[in-house]
Amino acid sequence: MRGGDVGTEGLFSYVSCEARVPTSHPLRAIRAMVDEVLEVLSVDFERMYAKTGRPSIPPEKLLRALLLQAFYSIRSERQLMEQIDYNLLFRWFVGLSMDASVWDATVFTKNRDRLLEGDVATKFLAAVVAQARSRNLLSDEHFSVDGTLIDAWASMKSFRPKDDGNDPPGPGRNSERDFRGEKRSNQTHTSTTDPEAKLYRKANGQASRMAFMGHVLMENRNGLVVGALLTQATGTAEREAALALVDGLEAKGRITLGADKAYDAREFVRDLRARKVTPHIARNEQITQAGERRRSSAIDGRTTRHPGYDISLRIRKRIEEVFGWTKTTGGLRKTRHRGTDRVGWAFTLTAAAYNLVRLPKLIAAA
Repeated sequence: MRGGDVGTEGLFSYVSCEARVPTSHPLRAIRAMVDEVLEVLSVDFERMYAKTGRPSIPPEKLLRALLLQAFYSIRSERQLMEQIDYNLLFRWFVGLSMDASVWDATVFTKNRDRLLEGDVATKFLAAVVAQARSRNLLSDEHFSVDGTLIDAWASMKSFRPKDDGNDPPGPGRNSERDFRGEKRSNQTHTSTTDPEAKLYRKANGQASRMAFMGHVLMENRNGLVVGALLTQATGTAEREAALALVDGLEAKGRITLGADKAYDAREFVRDLRARKVTPHIARNEQITQAGERRRSSAIDGRTTRHPGYDISLRIRKRIEEVFGWTKTTGGLRKTRHRGTDRVGWAFTLTAAAYNLVRLPKLIAAA
């Protein structure tokens, strides 16, 4: 017998969001780890919020929603609020009941900015790393570091001379501009959209673009992120950020640090050795066709003669998996924010989301 296409809406619903989510869904294991992390951060949340006044969006729910934005490549907070409104899986992960109303997108972003002051993203990443360390999933001796460009939320049209006025370059709000013959540099020009973004190119032959630079410190056992930092894009930013990330480890013994040729600088290698860090850096030597050496490497036989040097150079390439996930799935190929603080906060939280995606599989395999 054919059933009738008749809508049956009940007055009451006795099925919760919890019952709608399958027991084998991957988000269940991630939700359990996120709840443990938020329990650790509860003390920091108490210091950030006043005891009286109108209740704001709970920081726990706000962070869970931002993690969903990274997991499912949601472009904006407005689209995120729309999906939380009708997606039962999202409601369950955030912690909203079936009848709870969803927040306004503007209110959500204002509450998100409050978490910038408490450096919550860095503490969140540290708590996730502590979970992995408690399960013996991290290496305490071998690490890799690298940096990547993150396109700023600013166009090349906004990169204008510092002594120029604020008027548009021509008639109209989005008029054309001829850059031919004009010399542009960060010393003489700045972006009117995001003054903290810098004009930079990664290598010769590539186009210059307005960008920030994100840096990641990865442990070599399972390729998990143990440190993340965002800086302005400069020629020395990668090496300066690497030293800052190594100092944040507070290692008790000697460690190794793998890196590509961009880190092969004598001063940087000397600073690593002073910190009891063995530089497993790819050698950057330049030899002409006639056999003349134009540039010598700072890495000598003291390092390259050990078999661990070749192992580090092979494993360090896994850090590109981190950058690939954060730029594609995490949505950071081009940032949606402006300013180093906001972009750095989003970059660190996305790095924590990458760890959360990988940890359930690593725990199950262990």
